Amino acid sequence: MDHTFDDFVRARASALFRYAYVLTGNVDDAADLVQDALLRVGDAWPRVIRKDDPEGYVRTVMARQHISRWRTTRRERLVAETPEHGYIDDRLDADNQLWIEVRGLPPKQRAVLVLRYYEDLPDTEIARILGISPGTVRSQAARALDKLRIRRQAAKEEV
Repeated sequence: MDHTFDDFVRARASALFRYAYVLTGNVDDAADLVQDALLRVGDAWPRVIRKDDPEGYVRTVMARQHISRWRTTRRERLVAETPEHGYIDDRLDADNQLWIEVRGLPPKQRAVLVLRYYEDLPDTEIARILGISPGTVRSQAARALDKLRIRRQAAKEEV
């Protein structure tokens, strides 16, 4: 494997993990997503490094893998025992409550919000990455934001 790939992984692994965590909403799934994406990209690194934005390429691979996974496994995950409490990753710099709310969104809506507001990508690029139309990107973003607003309003009313 190319030495620059090792340097890239050392330098960007934590940022890629944070991105994966925001996409998946789960630490274990995020770690798997990063590992799978780096395995795929590592084999093609000589071609990837010639592109303008290797990290963007890796993030695109991650987003597509994530979408592919939830398209094939849209089922609820059953566990033997209910956990005592949820996990909050304190490594995230943003407001943890917001990430908790975003994690509660359906996967497609979550992916659209992450790519639009966290990655600051235009709708056309998000549509290309997720394999959907720009109109679907806009409608998914609007639905996700409506859900977040409703939940925020309900939380304010409870207090």
